[in-house]
Amino acid sequence: MTHTRADIGVWVINLDQDSDRMSAMATQLDAMGLPFQRFAAVYGKDHYDTLIQNADEAAYQRNMGSNLLPGKLGVFASHTKVWEDFIASDHEIALILEDDVVFHDDFCDSLDLALAQSGKWDTLRFNCIRAKMPVAQGKIGPYTLNAYAGPFTGNAAYLIHKSVAKRVLPGLWPQTRALDHELNRFFKHNFRQFGLEPFSSHVDDGGTSSITGTAHGLRRKLPPLQRLPHYRLKAANYFRRFFWLAKNGYILGRKS
Repeated sequence: MTHTRADIGVWVINLDQDSDRMSAMATQLDAMGLPFQRFAAVYGKDHYDTLIQNADEAAYQRNMGSNLLPGKLGVFASHTKVWEDFIASDHEIALILEDDVVFHDDFCDSLDLALAQSGKWDTLRFNCIRAKMPVAQGKIGPYTLNAYAGPFTGNAAYLIHKSVAKRVLPGLWPQTRALDHELNRFFKHNFRQFGLEPFSSHVDDGGTSSITGTAHGLRRKLPPLQRLPHYRLKAANYFRRFFWLAKNGYILGRKS
């Protein structure tokens, strides 16, 4: 089914204290003619006692190899609450943005082309933290639609279908990983998580994150021996991603 920008809802996740970031986002989105709604992000420190009840801290440490920060709880809650808003809306597709995205000159072109080919993906990212082992699914205009057998993380700018959000959302709880790592288990949740490359945006947080602090100073990796389950899981997930892609016909790109 073909969609246009007029069909989608745009949400920008922004903490109340980060007004400068919101102003920069509004300037960019207004210049592109993209109407949006701001979503007040959940500040993990203020809601820690409530959020931790919906998380398995031991599983998080085992899966991620690091401590579960209040900011990670807040990000997880913010995105899932946006999904709830989206599901309750009249829109069939959402563009969900974090507030530190820098849009390239071709972002609107890539967005329009992606929407015109919306039957080819379930979620689609326009930037990433990492994107390993891309598997081309064909071309959308000058862009390559990629699946990824390796880690594909970062949720700063992505499209998602309502039907996918409805189906996947109940299985995200309790939180046992960072959200982008949870969504990287598309083999468990059974959806097509793709990226459009070359990416038409990137993230610039100025080296300061409300989640992990300055230069990731708040993040604490567990001692090496305690990280062994994390390493085993990372290795196993390569196989699981590859197997799901192969089983569903995406390794050879023959489905697109």
